[in-house]
Amino acid sequence: MKSHSLLSLFLSLLIFSLSFTPLLASDSHFEGFDAEDDVVEDEPLDLDSLHRVTDLPLTQSESTSSPPITTTTTTTTITNLDSPDPQSDPDPNPNPNPTPTSSDPQLKPSAPTTSFDYWDEDEFEGLPVHQQPQLETPAVTESAASTDQTPDPKMTEEAKNVAVLKKNSYTVEIVCVTFLIMFIINYFTGKRENENLALAWATKFATKDSIFEKNFSLLGVGEGDDSPLLLKEGQNVFKFYASGRRYCSGLLATMELKGRHDLISRFYNLVVPCKDEITFEVYMNDDSMDHVVFAMAKKKTAKTMQKEVRDLNKFALITAPPAPKKWVVEDLGVVSESREVAGDLITEAVLDQVFGDKAFEKYGKGFISMHFSDQHPGTHRKMLLFKFALPDANNIGDMSRLVALVPYYIDLIGRYKLSPQARSKTEAARQKAAQEAYKELQNARQEALQKKKAERRKMVEEAEAKLSAEAIRRKDAKERARQMKKGMPRVKMTRAH
Repeated sequence: MKSHSLLSLFLSLLIFSLSFTPLLASDSHFEGFDAEDDVVEDEPLDLDSLHRVTDLPLTQSESTSSPPITTTTTTTTITNLDSPDPQSDPDPNPNPNPTPTSSDPQLKPSAPTTSFDYWDEDEFEGLPVHQQPQLETPAVTESAASTDQTPDPKMTEEAKNVAVLKKNSYTVEIVCVTFLIMFIINYFTGKRENENLALAWATKFATKDSIFEKNFSLLGVGEGDDSPLLLKEGQNVFKFYASGRRYCSGLLATMELKGRHDLISRFYNLVVPCKDEITFEVYMNDDSMDHVVFAMAKKKTAKTMQKEVRDLNKFALITAPPAPKKWVVEDLGVVSESREVAGDLITEAVLDQVFGDKAFEKYGKGFISMHFSDQHPGTHRKMLLFKFALPDANNIGDMSRLVALVPYYIDLIGRYKLSPQARSKTEAARQKAAQEAYKELQNARQEALQKKKAERRKMVEEAEAKLSAEAIRRKDAKERARQMKKGMPRVKMTRAH
């Protein structure tokens, strides 16, 4: 029994020495000892005194210089070596191994909770005190695992933000690629639609046995039989030229179609509808057109033209319909220099074919405006202008009567002559307009001269400002001498014989 007690004692001392040795290097002294004791001498152990010690709790001394360390209270039981009586031993368990007590790693170290009934500072002098490595209990391990598995709110928020950014970037890329594909497809399809519409018009009115082939000797933009009929100036602009007819030097037709090749323009046309238009410009010969200023369009458009177009504003007024004569439909307005001109140009044939009450609803849907003038501003003074709306390619024949107005009015204007009374009025109006134009030109010239003089004077003043005071004095003296010389009386001297 005695040998067994000694063996237990030595095992306990060996465990203490191995577990507390690392802490000895960091701690300068133990509790109850002076700080200036640098060397601690080991004293021989008194076995007899150890026989009387039972249940001696050991605690770790805290160093002020070391950081807070989580402490674990370890209780070691030493069996009484002398007494074989088991009642003298409060703890009959002979197991010398310490029982670890887990503590929360997040809590600060606290004082030992075990109360000491007996503690001799000199008994374990020089014995190192060290914290035994903590052993986590299953409960602590499970709580730590659950803590590790709990997602961090910041990391989760960042992950969500990254996912949203990636999703947004993918969405933007998909939208851009889709728009690009739609734009390319719409470009080719819209380009083809415009070309088909222009070719349908040319096939209907500019090929063999068509209206322009019968009225003009040369069709197309070049010379020869193989010259192309249409000139493509853009994806939505096509031109047609014809010449070789009496009373005029030529005709130019310009088709301005919708921007079907442009996706944005297509969307805009859905919101603001517009029409495909064709404009005919007929350049009349100088001796083939009398004093005529005439226009016809929808009433609102006619009022706008009378205010904004220069020749209509100077020479023409909105003409009321004559009482005994048939007139155009109420939707149309006529602007003319005189009522005589309006009555002569709106004939019975025109009213029956296009502009009458019955014919306009069926054949005049594409009509926009007509404008005839011998005072047209521009290179060609005498011109006939027609503007029509184009139907779709399948219904291009609906504008046949509108196109027939072009050669009809070429012949009508070429043969038309004013009455002497109307001609005298028109000549007086043109002379007055010429005088006003001459005055405007003179005023413009005077303004230009005044502007040049002002600029020259300004340059001289700037140059004088840069001259020195001495140069200014010399210049003033020279000017005074010139003025004095100019003011002196002139004396004529004769040579004596």
